Amino acid sequence: MESLLAQLLPLLNAWWWPFVRVLAMLSAAPVLGDAMVPVTVRVLTALVLSILMLPLTGNALAIDPISVQGVAATLEQAVIGGVLGLAFHFSVSVMMVLGYLVSSQIGFSMAVMNDPVNGQSSDVVSALLSMLVIIVFFAIDGHLVIAGVIGGSFQAWPLGGGYSPLLLQTVAWNVAWIFAAAMLLAVPIVFSTMVVQVGFGFLNRVAPSLNLFALGFSVITIFGLLMLGQVVRFIPEHYVRMTGRVLEMIRQQMQVAHG
Repeated sequence: MESLLAQLLPLLNAWWWPFVRVLAMLSAAPVLGDAMVPVTVRVLTALVLSILMLPLTGNALAIDPISVQGVAATLEQAVIGGVLGLAFHFSVSVMMVLGYLVSSQIGFSMAVMNDPVNGQSSDVVSALLSMLVIIVFFAIDGHLVIAGVIGGSFQAWPLGGGYSPLLLQTVAWNVAWIFAAAMLLAVPIVFSTMVVQVGFGFLNRVAPSLNLFALGFSVITIFGLLMLGQVVRFIPEHYVRMTGRVLEMIRQQMQVAHG
């Protein structure tokens, strides 16, 4: 029995650590980590990917998974995978922030519905942009890109080689561009609705007897939807560009880790 365990320990070391990293990354990644993807599917996908990564992880250090060192190595792999998945989630977060900004401007923030995809309440515009992002994600082979990044991470941060907090620090400092990118995309809609509101303010001064509140709300909603229709066609291009920026950030951190 002891000889059998001695033979299984190298295989367990070569499979368990990449499984933890892949599962953590898939849990934090966009689309694949959403509530609409069952946990069983996510675990099976992580299992298949970890087996495919065995040529890259076959020379892992022999660490007892039940020991304190094994627990520390498990946490290390979970942190690396979670940070990489969180970095990919930035592009989707931009679209979610954009949806809330647009909804608050055109009056749809008052109509909040239950979102069965994410298991929480969301507005109509955010749900629409979420569906659009999912389509674009698979159209640009985002799942294959994530698999490629997982493979590259094992070369940049090998198993048992330690983890530098530089990647986590870089990801934390790049959170600011989520709000900047969302605001830049929402500027046309915000500015146009503001112009309409200012115009109705002047009209109210000229004709105070008119019920401009009910009329203005409808006009702002229609005008905002028209502007949203003009902006939506540029969103896939912006999403691809933001995903490229995330990949460039990860590539630079991998080069630093290699160096």
